[in-house]
Amino acid sequence: MHDKQGRAVRLFLPLGAYLVVTLVPFYWMLVFAFRPTGSTALVPWPITLDHFRTVWTDLGFAVFFRNSLIVAVGTLVVVSVFALMGGYALARFAFRGRRAFLLALLCSQFVPGAMVLIPLFLVFKAAHLLNSLPGLVIADSAFQLPLALILMSGFVRGVPVDLEEAAMVDGCGRLRAFLAVVLPQLRPALVAVGSFAFIGAWNNFLFALMFSGRQDRFTLPVGLSYTLGEFNVDFGALAAGGVVAAVPVVAVFAVIQRFLMQGLTAGAVKG
Repeated sequence: MHDKQGRAVRLFLPLGAYLVVTLVPFYWMLVFAFRPTGSTALVPWPITLDHFRTVWTDLGFAVFFRNSLIVAVGTLVVVSVFALMGGYALARFAFRGRRAFLLALLCSQFVPGAMVLIPLFLVFKAAHLLNSLPGLVIADSAFQLPLALILMSGFVRGVPVDLEEAAMVDGCGRLRAFLAVVLPQLRPALVAVGSFAFIGAWNNFLFALMFSGRQDRFTLPVGLSYTLGEFNVDFGALAAGGVVAAVPVVAVFAVIQRFLMQGLTAGAVKG
């Protein structure tokens, strides 16, 4: 009995401390976002929405939110489609250079995004993709795709190839067998891969800052940086902008949590 209690304490005490450390910054963000300017209360009362009106209308966060949504959803679609096709090819076909390609994908994860800024900038300038949302979608997709390919190939390997072969024996072509047999098994995997792509593009600050020089092309992370003045900081506006940026992502993850956990669990045990 004492051993069980001791194990419970050793387990839940670090988790409780981690939870406190994680949630306290979010609490203070909510406090600054909802309490009036000049107030020092630990609880935001009376609640005010002035900071949200300021960032949404005066600072242009309505435009930044729309841009972030377009870029994040576009990246999700591009990464999911290419990861699905590429992951299937890597898992089902043996071709020369496959292992070297997988190794290159893995090594690309060690390359910081700052190292590719200058080459990407020059390429986008030549292709007239600067100050455009499609350019940000391409940049974010290129940065998110290697990990998505690695994950998706592992998920596809977890689907027995015998199921596809049985479908093809019954008269299905490879494409129809993939759509009818493999794709339904990959729904949790698509949710996991798409979630990582969405959140990566939503939070990406570096590419949005370097490739967008026009304010009507800024995303939320770049817009948040403009609430920091040279000599002062509007903490209320900064916190309200943080809430605007965080709430949609939290809501999406709350809805897809079950599918996300299934995808991550499957990816952890499939080879």
